Amino acid sequence: MKKPVLVLGGGIAGIQASTDLADMGVPVLLVERGPSIGGRMAQLDKTFPTNDCSACILAPKVTSCFNHPLVKTFTLSELVGLEGSAPNLRAVISKRPRYMDEDVCKGCDDCVKVCPIKVKSEFDVGMGERAAIYKPFAQAVPNKAVIDKKGSSPCKYNCPAKLDAHGYIALIAEGRYEDALKVVRRTTPFAGVLGRVCFHPCENGCARQYVEAPISIASLKRYIADREASSGEKPRLRVGPLRKDGKIAIIGAGPAGLNCAYRLILGGYRPVVFDARGEPGGLLRYGIPEFRLDKAV
Repeated sequence: MKKPVLVLGGGIAGIQASTDLADMGVPVLLVERGPSIGGRMAQLDKTFPTNDCSACILAPKVTSCFNHPLVKTFTLSELVGLEGSAPNLRAVISKRPRYMDEDVCKGCDDCVKVCPIKVKSEFDVGMGERAAIYKPFAQAVPNKAVIDKKGSSPCKYNCPAKLDAHGYIALIAEGRYEDALKVVRRTTPFAGVLGRVCFHPCENGCARQYVEAPISIASLKRYIADREASSGEKPRLRVGPLRKDGKIAIIGAGPAGLNCAYRLILGGYRPVVFDARGEPGGLLRYGIPEFRLDKAV
């Protein structure tokens, strides 16, 4: 067995070198910093000086390299160190996550079309926009989407429940109110309640305060909940398939107990909630005055 060769950079030079080595029976580890191999040539219209179509030349080479049985490709990866001494070196590679299930993603771009977040496109040298979930270009290899994440937004970081405030705010801005509610309800069913009684620490961290004033995040949550209620629509939840691996009892029908039951129902369980009082709600029903929280909510 021949010793593997490490190739850094999945541009046209790295692809050609990897393919040539693999054709000679040498195993290759190809490490590329970006989400796709192809490099700068993928951005070109024509090659110089032959004026040939760049994509026509690159596409078959990219596919051939990626699918070669002796080439193992690492995208979103960087070499961070070499250990040992030649010829017995051990490479340490840091790989960033795609935040996308690569086994499920089919590269269909459906997620790209509905993503509400837009950023500058590196592929277009910052002169165009792309979604936060994207493929660098149509012929990207691997043909998988990738999500750019820069940590938690300050509003989410400050939220005790870690609600994705940046997510539902972006959807509200596009008029996708039902989708915005779905984002809230990934964490809690109490959108209308939180829109009224939450002391909104999220707004203390809102980056918009450095421009003019924080976004009224709690009021936006109240708006989408009230909009649904006024329309007469019932929340549509995707309940998980029924599980039969035991019974669950929840003691207390306050916000914690009800939220626990809600999360379990989404996971396919059918819990039973017990409470000492005649009506469910706990603190929300008996601890917060009517002028602060309408009991109908």
